[in-house]
Amino acid sequence: MDKLLKQLVFLLLISVFTSEEGFARVNQDENAAYTKVITARADKIVAELGISDSVKYKKVRAIMVNQYRQLNTFHEEKTAALKSLKEKHQENKAVLEPALKAMEADEERKLGIIHKEYISRLSAELDAAQITKVKDAMTYNVLPITYKAYQEMLPRLTVVQKEKILGFLTEAREHAMDASSSHAKHAWFGKYKGKINNYLSAEGIDMKQAGIEWQQRIKAEKAAGSKE
Repeated sequence: MDKLLKQLVFLLLISVFTSEEGFARVNQDENAAYTKVITARADKIVAELGISDSVKYKKVRAIMVNQYRQLNTFHEEKTAALKSLKEKHQENKAVLEPALKAMEADEERKLGIIHKEYISRLSAELDAAQITKVKDAMTYNVLPITYKAYQEMLPRLTVVQKEKILGFLTEAREHAMDASSSHAKHAWFGKYKGKINNYLSAEGIDMKQAGIEWQQRIKAEKAAGSKE
């Protein structure tokens, strides 16, 4: 009986060791795969900055890779913390709602620190124009594309109105840089486009009519181009 028990214990230990080793290997493989993805993503952006010094190039890329990793960790931990809080107080909304607001405020503060430190590290290596390129690249160039679209749709915008639009889009980009996914990044711009449209409407601009007239101009330009 003792011999059989020892054999069972031995087999159990082997099973546990093998499982832990397997999990460790999977985690290592996942981490290596993720590192490869974010390094390629950063490399693509840094390649457009015109950095000739290979040491500096790698340093900037490392800063970006670290930022992607930090943001990923932050959002994973935030999701887990919010889930835990909701489960803990799901039966008591009087406690849950203020607790969620407090947690969101604290998480926003933490994210702000991560963002500020990232820009500080980039500023030590890049000039303002290069940093702008990094910000645009991290947010799919939504800012320049959208800003151009507003100017094409509304050719009579004043200098002040253009500055206001650019200010809204710049603020959106700062938030979008730290978002957890492409969907979340675009959502930030969507939120600020709403603010822009409200602002322009308050300025007396009929946005619906402006959009219709813009589409008509685009169609007319295409038609004219096809005839040439």
